[in-house]
Amino acid sequence: MRTPFSFPAIRLRRAAAALLGAAALTGLALSTQPALAAPKKEFKVAWSIYVGWMPWGYAADAGIVKKWADKYGIKIDVVQFNDYVESINQYTAGAFDALTVTNMDALSVPAAGGVDTTAVIVGDFSNGNDAVILKGKKDLAAIKGQKVNLVEFSVSHYLLARALDSVKLRERDVKVVNTSDADMVAAFTTKDVTAVVTWNPLVSEILGDKAAHNVFDSSKIPGEIMDLMVANTQTLKDNPDFGKALAGIWYETTALFTADTPEGKAAREAMGKASGTDRAGFEAQLAATKLFAKPAEAVAFVRSPAVGTTMDLVRKFLFAKELLGAGAKSADAVGIELVGGKILGDAKNVKFRFTDAYMGMAADGKL
Repeated sequence: MRTPFSFPAIRLRRAAAALLGAAALTGLALSTQPALAAPKKEFKVAWSIYVGWMPWGYAADAGIVKKWADKYGIKIDVVQFNDYVESINQYTAGAFDALTVTNMDALSVPAAGGVDTTAVIVGDFSNGNDAVILKGKKDLAAIKGQKVNLVEFSVSHYLLARALDSVKLRERDVKVVNTSDADMVAAFTTKDVTAVVTWNPLVSEILGDKAAHNVFDSSKIPGEIMDLMVANTQTLKDNPDFGKALAGIWYETTALFTADTPEGKAAREAMGKASGTDRAGFEAQLAATKLFAKPAEAVAFVRSPAVGTTMDLVRKFLFAKELLGAGAKSADAVGIELVGGKILGDAKNVKFRFTDAYMGMAADGKL
């Protein structure tokens, strides 16, 4: 069962990748024992609060997780974490078999730390949930010379880099101020803070200020900030039924809560409450999310060249910020395998993979 969640805890999602990278580089991942090859019957999944990951908690509470686990003769324990950072660290250390995580953090922590990881389900991408906000200015170019408050090395930092690039500016043209997500709303109300980059629900709160203007958001870079369910590659290889169960859970749950039915509304109400808001608040965040509720949509997306283009941008950003592991000499240090077999980076050190296998089974009705 999930524990009750207070609203501020939502803000822990996508916390500083600097902390995550530090954990990996200090030996957390490198000290992990290799994954056991023997098939197993019990699995642990870690998740944290965010609009695109709420279905996992709901599925556990509603019995959907048990239903699919029983179908394959296994047991799946879905565990909610109050701290997104800790959930990634625990997965990287081998305490969990699967994890909800962004594409950027999956590469910078477990993969860069040596834990071979596969994206089993591409659940959604941010389509406006992350934003660059200026005070008193409506033009992104006005950000030049300003201090920009954000969670350093997080997806907010990545969004800023992409925003600056769109107006032919560089990070040297602004001054990044590392700011906790928990302090972001309060910081914006002070006279010294004129520019912030953050994610929902903080974006919605800050935009409630008449002086706040959304000058660039993740809808301008569709598909680049992905929310995934990943699993240990060796565990998945040894236990394909685990991957099938995860896909079954996801698509049954998304079909339920996206339906315009009393059951669908009740599910959205429950997920909104569990995330510290209400149904209206949850639906507003959902509107800024490109949710892949149907498996065919996810399969088409993960097979598209856009995923490779995005991961190339992400790995170059992480290398520039020294987040691809100690001794990484280039963005090629960690290999990334795309659907179809194309590899970005070192083919001898592939540690992050995309697969359409389980989503494809769901699309074909073969789960």
